[in-house]
Amino acid sequence: MHHRLRRSTATLITAAALALGPVALAAPGWAAGPAAAPAAQPVAALATEPADDPVGGKTLVGETAPIHDPALVVDDDGTWYAFSTGRVGRENGGTIQIATSHDDGTTWEYAGTVWDEIPAWIDEHFADGALPDNLWAPEVYEHDGTYYLYYSASRFGTDDSLTALATNVTLDPTDPGYEWVDQGLVVESPVSGLPGDVRFNAIDAGIVEDEAGNPFMAIGSFWYGIFLVPLEWPSGKPVDGWQAQTVNIADRFIPGNPVEAPYITHRDGYYYLFVSFGACCRGADSTYQVAVGRSESVTGPYLDREGKDMYGGGGTILLEEHGAVVGPGGQSVFGDYLAFHYYDASNEEIPYFPTLGIQRLDWVDGWPVADQRVELPTVVTGPDDVTVAPGSTATFTTTAAGIPSPVAEWETSTDGGATWTAVDEQPRTVPAGAAPVAAGGGPENGDPALVAAADGVATSILELSVASAEQDGTLVRARVTNAHGTSVTATATLVVAAPQPPVVPGEPSPEVPGPPDSPVPGPGDGAAVPPAPATGEGTATGPAGTGQAGVRQQAGSTRTGALAETGTSLSQAVAGALGLGLLGAAAVVLARRRDRA
Repeated sequence: MHHRLRRSTATLITAAALALGPVALAAPGWAAGPAAAPAAQPVAALATEPADDPVGGKTLVGETAPIHDPALVVDDDGTWYAFSTGRVGRENGGTIQIATSHDDGTTWEYAGTVWDEIPAWIDEHFADGALPDNLWAPEVYEHDGTYYLYYSASRFGTDDSLTALATNVTLDPTDPGYEWVDQGLVVESPVSGLPGDVRFNAIDAGIVEDEAGNPFMAIGSFWYGIFLVPLEWPSGKPVDGWQAQTVNIADRFIPGNPVEAPYITHRDGYYYLFVSFGACCRGADSTYQVAVGRSESVTGPYLDREGKDMYGGGGTILLEEHGAVVGPGGQSVFGDYLAFHYYDASNEEIPYFPTLGIQRLDWVDGWPVADQRVELPTVVTGPDDVTVAPGSTATFTTTAAGIPSPVAEWETSTDGGATWTAVDEQPRTVPAGAAPVAAGGGPENGDPALVAAADGVATSILELSVASAEQDGTLVRARVTNAHGTSVTATATLVVAAPQPPVVPGEPSPEVPGPPDSPVPGPGDGAAVPPAPATGEGTATGPAGTGQAGVRQQAGSTRTGALAETGTSLSQAVAGALGLGLLGAAAVVLARRRDRA
């Protein structure tokens, strides 16, 4: 078994800082204003677990920025981890940062850093000049119960670089054994002794094993491209004489040789080499693209779909700029999932902020395929107003469409919409096919608009516990988001009202007896029963009377109010009901007398 690993609020950084290096900048998080009073609380997510993600882009929410050079892994307990480049200016120590997700990679939160500060030996290594601003491009690989964290330090724009190693026995920070232990230097550059006396830049490590279990490290950036260095277990460091055994596996042979961030994964008899072409770290001007080739041997040659060797300019473009996703690259792969960073053109607060992206790859004829269609999120149905009794659960549903399939984030307001607060526990948003879509809002119901976009339709169901009538009037809405933009649903209103008991026609009300002078005949006297007055014929006699106005003012009787709406007084209704019953009894007595006669 092996695991490959690749926002909290902070000071606002100008967009110009994006050009300073492979950065992960601190973003001020969006915060809603304070609510006037606690609103209804969510009680449950969707009861149905979603099926596997559909192939294509995966919409992510939460603290997805700043994340640069993500290393993705899904641990055995289901936790998703994204390790990434440290923040510039040594913010939070400048060391490798960690984000986690506990809902299958949809919602992310900042989970701290590997260390509080950059190891002192790294500063000593660079003591002859500028010190590294942060640590870069992590890779995490599990072997025999140990997690190997590779990371880089460099002077930006030079090959004065190194890759180092730390180890741990767990990824769970709550485990008593959790500790990242510094194991020191792995490789450094410049280096001599490589075949052909070429040079590599010792950053962007990626680990792979061959079928015999021998480990290798893909590494390199610009200069002479990508190299494969033989390692050994359990040290996780290069074998003796590694320089002579190192293989140059990718070189574009163009000015500058813009290729870096190698990552190799093994699948169905092939080793797939993913790399980033172009330039990163330039915000809107970033030209990163993800390219791929494959080989039957871990040491190459790696050929693209047209058969061109990646050591010679080959490489099939897998992912490039589309919609708000600018400069995608710095990638890693876990299973079918491709993780990468991109510069987010839809971020209005800090345009082109480095952001985590994930695609679930399709595999066609032995090659990975990414979905780069762009469709802004739109609200299709809901949510609607909901009326419940105190102490009940209120359910709100919305269906949205877009590509990638959007995610809904629910908000409530208790001050008439002046401020909005995100609910504490967001329900899952389920793509079409993973769970039934809300009634009237899914492809199975024949809605042509949804049938046409079924692969981008998603449903979210929010359940709120209602403690008391104080939550009457709470407003509810959802922000519907994908990588390219956000839409907001219409506002629904939560109405909290006492239950209304049903009205049974002809049933006397025990709370309000009829007046003592009601003309009710005795059994068998043959007296006619006076008819009840027609609708609207009750007499308005005031609070003490027996007419319509008096009945309307009887407090605490729902039946009274219901009868009054018809214009019939309660005493008249009771008299009528009793009279009809007694009339029937009298008719039976008369019939029997005739029979005896």
